[in-house]
Amino acid sequence: MTKKREDRKMLTLQFVPYSVMATLTSEERIKKLLEIVKDEKIILLEGRLKQTEEAELIKKTMEAINEEFSGIELGVVGPETKELSVYKRLQKILIKLLLGNREGFTIIGPANIIKEIKKDPDKIQLFTKDLSKKK
Repeated sequence: MTKKREDRKMLTLQFVPYSVMATLTSEERIKKLLEIVKDEKIILLEGRLKQTEEAELIKKTMEAINEEFSGIELGVVGPETKELSVYKRLQKILIKLLLGNREGFTIIGPANIIKEIKKDPDKIQLFTKDLSKKK
């Protein structure tokens, strides 16, 4: 009995550590992230971008949309600080000032692959489009 072979597209996740991004300027970070996503990879970024960098990434993405590139989906997951004591909150702020924003992680992927990113306090769900239909 022979098996029918299906054409399948591989889903690639690329981990980008905070140490790599910390050495780059904001412009270089955005350029690097867009290059990875345009290569149809899903980025797992340690830490978070600054709000201004997120806004600039979205702006650059909108400018780059064409027939081959349909944009990005972005999701940020970080620990909740609402229930922490004042002392713990201040401690977290001090650590963030000294070491950068390493808490949590960011997922960035091409919109032609990622359908939706859902998050809640306990988990993150990444829904992809049916890749077997892509040619």
